[in-house]
Amino acid sequence: MNLQFLTTFFGGFLRSRRVAHHFRRLALFESLGEPGPSRAMPEHLTHDLKRAARDDVAAVLVRLHSHEDGLTSPEAEERLKRFGPNEVDHEKPLPAWLHLWHSYRNPFNLLLTVLAVISYLTEDIKATLVIGTMVILSTLIRFVQERRSNQAAEALKAMVSTTATVVRRDLAAAASETSAQYFNVQLHSRPPAKMEVPLRDLVPGEIVALSAGDMIPADCRILSAKDLFISQAAMTGESLPVEKFAERRGHTESPLDLTNIAFMGTNVVSGAATAVVLETGNRTYFGTLAARVTAAGPAVTAFQAGVNQVSWLLIRFALVMVPIVLLVNGVTKHDWMEAFLFALSVAVGLTPEMLPMIVTSTLAKGAVLLSRRKVIVKRLDAIQNFGAMNVLCTDKTGTLTQDKIVLERHTDVLGHGSDDVLKHAYLNSYFQTGLKNLLDRAVLEHAELQKELMPVRDYRKVDEIPFDFQRRRMSVVVSEREDHNELICKGAVEEILSVCTRVQVKGEVLPLDDALLAQVRQVTHDLNEEGLRVVAVAMKETPPGLATYGVADERDLTLVGYIAFLDPPKESTAPALQALAAHGVTVKVLTGDNELVTAKICREVGLAIEGVLLGPEVEKMDAAALARAVETHNVFARLSPLHKERLVHALRANGHIVGFMGDGINDAPALRAADIGISVDSAVDIAKEAADIILLERSLMVLEQGVIEGRRTFCNMLKYIRMTASSNFGNVFSVLVASAFLPFLPMLPLQLLVQNLLYDISQIAIPFDRVDDELVAKPLKWNPGDIGRFMVFFGPISSIFDITTFLVMWFAFGADTVGKQSLFQSGWFVVGLLTQTLIVHMIRTPKLPFVESRAAAPLLVMTGLVMAIGVFLPMGALAGYFKLQVLPPAYFPWMVGIVLGYALLTTAMKRVYIRRFGWQ
Repeated sequence: MNLQFLTTFFGGFLRSRRVAHHFRRLALFESLGEPGPSRAMPEHLTHDLKRAARDDVAAVLVRLHSHEDGLTSPEAEERLKRFGPNEVDHEKPLPAWLHLWHSYRNPFNLLLTVLAVISYLTEDIKATLVIGTMVILSTLIRFVQERRSNQAAEALKAMVSTTATVVRRDLAAAASETSAQYFNVQLHSRPPAKMEVPLRDLVPGEIVALSAGDMIPADCRILSAKDLFISQAAMTGESLPVEKFAERRGHTESPLDLTNIAFMGTNVVSGAATAVVLETGNRTYFGTLAARVTAAGPAVTAFQAGVNQVSWLLIRFALVMVPIVLLVNGVTKHDWMEAFLFALSVAVGLTPEMLPMIVTSTLAKGAVLLSRRKVIVKRLDAIQNFGAMNVLCTDKTGTLTQDKIVLERHTDVLGHGSDDVLKHAYLNSYFQTGLKNLLDRAVLEHAELQKELMPVRDYRKVDEIPFDFQRRRMSVVVSEREDHNELICKGAVEEILSVCTRVQVKGEVLPLDDALLAQVRQVTHDLNEEGLRVVAVAMKETPPGLATYGVADERDLTLVGYIAFLDPPKESTAPALQALAAHGVTVKVLTGDNELVTAKICREVGLAIEGVLLGPEVEKMDAAALARAVETHNVFARLSPLHKERLVHALRANGHIVGFMGDGINDAPALRAADIGISVDSAVDIAKEAADIILLERSLMVLEQGVIEGRRTFCNMLKYIRMTASSNFGNVFSVLVASAFLPFLPMLPLQLLVQNLLYDISQIAIPFDRVDDELVAKPLKWNPGDIGRFMVFFGPISSIFDITTFLVMWFAFGADTVGKQSLFQSGWFVVGLLTQTLIVHMIRTPKLPFVESRAAAPLLVMTGLVMAIGVFLPMGALAGYFKLQVLPPAYFPWMVGIVLGYALLTTAMKRVYIRRFGWQ
C-alpha cells in the first residue's frame, strides 16, 4: 500500500517517520552497517565540517557572509530563495503519474490485468471490458482517496508549529529599548533581538539561540556555550549526552566527535548556547544519512503487520483453493480453457483488492475527524494504538491542572511575606537564557513586579549556570553597580538545601543548623499541604572580578526564602477522568513534583489515590518488584526522566497498551517508550518529535474524545476485513460444491466479475459508517487470529443458502441442463450478490441489524443501490450482454425466503459466537 503519509513526521526538518524509527531504536550507523561515522559520509561533507570546527569564529562568519549579531530579515529572505527550505525532503508527495502507478501496482490489480489480457486473447471482449472497469475503478478510487488523504495529512501537519529562535541584528535596537522601558531596568549590554521562525525557513549563516529542550535545527558551529550538553543518541546510539564547547578540543577523525559542531536531529539536554547555521536541509549530515536510511524502506508497525497477515491469509487461501476449482471444473466439464477462466474469476473474487483503499480512507477519515476534536495524528497507524490504549500516564501540571501557574506567595525562610525574595527570583528568571518554564513566566508576569522593582537599577548579567534535571536548580550571576557580583540560585527545595550553609532571617544571616533546617522543612511542608508548589531561592556574593562560573560555584549559599505557585485544577479534569475510566482507560500520574502537592491535586480532581511511589523508591526496585508496584500504585512523584521511562516499560511488559502524555524535555524518554506518545502544540521540540499524537488543547477531555474516535475508526476498518474474509471463505465452498455436481459452470467468469465489481462498489461507504457505543466502551486490540476464527465460523453459513439456491434452481425451476444454465446462473447471481452485500449489515454490529443498530446513511444507500442493481440486472436491457436472463415471478418469493433465512441464521449464529468468543 502507498501509505507514505502514515510515516511522515512533523517538525520541518524531521519529515520522515522512517528516519525517526531508526533514530528512536538504534544507532544510525549500526543500522547502516558502517564501521564508523566518517566512512558513512561523502568526503566533501566531512571536510567542510572539520574545516568549520578548525577555523576561528571570525573566519567561519566571514565564509558564511554572516555577522555575530545575526542576519537581517531581508538577507534571510534572499538566502531562503537561494538555498530552499530547511527540510529533509525524502517524503515529498509523489508526482501524480507515479502515485497513479503505485495505486495500480498491487498483486490484486496485476491478477485482474492478467485475466483481462487472457480474456482479450480469447476474444471475450465483454469480460475484458468488465475486468478493465474493475481495474480502472480500483486504481482511481485508491488514487483519488489517497491523494485527498495526503492533502489532508499535509494540512494537519501544518497545524503543528515547530520553530527555531534566531538572532536578527536589524531588530536589536528596537527590542532592547522596549525591553528596558517595560522592566525599568538599565541594561549595560544590549541583548540581541530574538525571534521565532519556522524551522523550514532557517538558512545558512543564521545565528540561533539554543536552550534545554530544543532540537538542533540544522548543522551548526557553536559560537558560545554554557554547560551545553547535547544528546546525540539519534545519530550515534550513545545513551549519555556529550558536552559541546565554543572551541575545538582534541583531534578526531569522526565528524560526530567534533566538540564545537552540533548536528541537525540531536537535542539540547541542558545548558545554553548560540550557534551559526552551516548547512540546512538535505545538505546536512542528518539529511545525507537520512537518504541512505530511508532507502532501506520503512519499518513495519504492529498495525501494518496485522493487515499484512490478513491479506496474506486470504491470498494463501486463494492459492490453495483456485487450483482445486480449476481441476474440479476441468475434469467434470472437459473444457479446460473455460475452467481456467472460471478459476481466475474465483481468484479475483477471493482477493481483497479494495483492502488497501478501505484501510487508507478509513484511517485518513479518522485523522480528519480527530483533527476536528483538536487531536492531530502524526502517524495514521497510531490510531489503532489510540483505540487499544488501556493505561494513560500523564504529568500533573497543565493536564490535571490549569496551564496558567500563578505566583501566589513570596516568603522568607520562616514563611513571612518578603519582597526581597521576589526581587531575587525576578532577577534569576529575567536574566536566564535557558528553558523558561511556566514558573519563570509566572514570576515575570507577577502584577507587583513593576512597582516593587522600581529601585532595582544598574544590574548587568555576568554569567549563568543552566538548569539540568540532575541538579534541579539553575543560577544566574549579576553585577550590581559593578560593586559586587551576586549568584542567585533557585530550584527544588531539597536540591537548594543541599548547597546551602546559611539562612537569612529578618535581614540577619544565620548558620543552617538542625533546628532551622527542621523549621524550613515544616514551612515548605505546610505550603505543599495547601497545594502550593514551592521553589527555594538562595544567593551569595562573589568578587566582582570573576567572570566565569560553573556548577562547583553553587556551594555555601544563603537560603533567602521561597516562591510558591498555585496551579489550580481544571474544571474539565474530574469529568474527563470519569469518562476515561468508563471507557476502560486507567490514569496514572507521573510527575517530578513532590507527593504532597500531587496528592492534593489528585484529591481535588476526584482521582482516588491507590498508592504513592516516589522516585528514590523506584530507583531501588528491581524489574520484578517494579512490575508489581506499577499495578498497585497510580501516583508516582519526584521522578526523573529515566524513572518515567522505566515505569512505562514496566507497564508495557505487564501487557498494557500504554499512552504517555507530556510536553517537556524530561518527558521525551517516556514518550518514546510508550505505545503511543501524546504531546501538545506548545511542547518543546524534542517532546513533539517523540510524540505520535499532538493535542491542540491541553485537556484530558479532548484526549478522551480522541480515544473514542480512534476506536470508531478501528471498528470500521475491522468491519471490512471481517466481512471480506468470511464472505470469500463461504464463496469457495459454494463454488466447489457446484463445480463437483453441476454439468455446467455455476456462474460464468464474466458474471462472477460483475458480481465482484458491484460488491466492491458497495464497500466504499464503510469508512463513513457509525459505530455502536458499546463497541468503543473498552480498549480495542488488533488480533489477526480472531479474523481467522471469524472467517471459519461465519463463512460456511452463506454456503448453506447458496446450495439451497442451487437445489431450488435445479428442482423447482428445472435449470438442470446445459441449455438452461443461463437461468441457473442468473438465479445464483442475484442471491449471491444479495447475501454477499447483506453480510455487511449483519456483522457490522453485535446487535440486531436494522432494528437495534442501523448503518449510517451512506452505507445504507450504497448497499441498497447495489442490491437493487443486482436484482434488476437480469431483467434489464444489459441482461443479454452478461448472458443473464429474465427470472420468472415465482423465483422472487424463493429469493426473499432464502435471503431472510440467511439473515435469521446469521443473527442466531452471531449470538452463539458472542457467547463463546465475545465481540470486539
